[in-house]
Amino acid sequence: MIRPIKIAVVMPLATQRGGGELMLTHAVTFAKESAIHWLIIFLELGPMVEQFRAIGVDSVVIPAGRLRQPLRFVKTIMAIARIARRERISGICGWMAKGHFYGSLAATIAGIPSFWYQLGVYNASLTMDRWAVRLPSNGIVTLSKAGFEAQTRVAPKTPIRLVYPGVDLNRFNVEEMPSISETRRRLRLPRNVPIVGIAGRLQRWKGMHTLISAMAIILREIPAVVCVIVGGEHDLEPEYPRHLAELVRELRIEDQVAIVGFQTNVNEWLHAMDVVVHASDNEPFGIVVIEAMALGKPVVAGSRGGPAEIITDGVDGLLAPFDDSTALADCVLRFLRDPTYAANVGKRARERACRFTIEAYASNLTDAFQDLVIGARKRPAA
Repeated sequence: MIRPIKIAVVMPLATQRGGGELMLTHAVTFAKESAIHWLIIFLELGPMVEQFRAIGVDSVVIPAGRLRQPLRFVKTIMAIARIARRERISGICGWMAKGHFYGSLAATIAGIPSFWYQLGVYNASLTMDRWAVRLPSNGIVTLSKAGFEAQTRVAPKTPIRLVYPGVDLNRFNVEEMPSISETRRRLRLPRNVPIVGIAGRLQRWKGMHTLISAMAIILREIPAVVCVIVGGEHDLEPEYPRHLAELVRELRIEDQVAIVGFQTNVNEWLHAMDVVVHASDNEPFGIVVIEAMALGKPVVAGSRGGPAEIITDGVDGLLAPFDDSTALADCVLRFLRDPTYAANVGKRARERACRFTIEAYASNLTDAFQDLVIGARKRPAA
């Protein structure tokens, strides 16, 4: 039997807004009784701190401020290192690249292994990514083959593990949901027209603008279609929601497009949609794709990155290139024109989604960390 290990996770965010925060929640919730003992070090205050403590996960807060505050940066690293020594931590994992900036250096000071969870696909144009791969690391966990291959190219000597995320299939179980008509009534959505929607943080690479442009094409053929965009703004792109609103006005489709902001009941919004779009550019994985598929929805997703590993084009979903509004519109219209085809794709999508469970994710992540910790005892950090 493998002795339990103690992993400190350096988590920059403490408010659950996207997939990265959700994955950590799933990991600690479903693996907390496993061979890993978790200690979460949040770099800011937020609701997730008390949420984790409430389920028995050790959590501390070290307000780190910004990376460009050098004195505070050093103080944060030293504080993490002290905690690691005091708690006899087996290894420190930086959740996201920013977490690795703190975790890697703190682990070096504490004399223990460091790892990081790369939630994106390595992008050389991003300063954070370029610097993260230069920091000492005893291992990297990625979410998709695309992420795995990208990390292999830039960090060939670092052990890399691929762990696909999972979805709470109970929450996205269509049999446990109210009818679509009732769901639309609750959400104040029209009940008797096709609804096409997208859910995700409002960032340009997520492709909401492409869906809006595609709507102008779709409406020429089916004038009654409504588009719903679910998601809150991102701190680094506060101007993007305004750009989306301006694009809607320019195309004169204000009555057909609703931008409803951040919503906690994403399962209900997805359930209310006839077609779900995921228009990201090289998405690292695409949890919302699995969530929509679990609800039996026909999905149109990006043809690069994680969604292309989830969806078999034409079988359990359709794939379209990023930023190609015409191709996206054609895929959506293919579903709307042929409800029988859409229903068959949705049925196969649900079957495919059942392979991505939270339990499998938590188990595989535990195995990956155990493997990396054991390996780190045999080799130096790359």
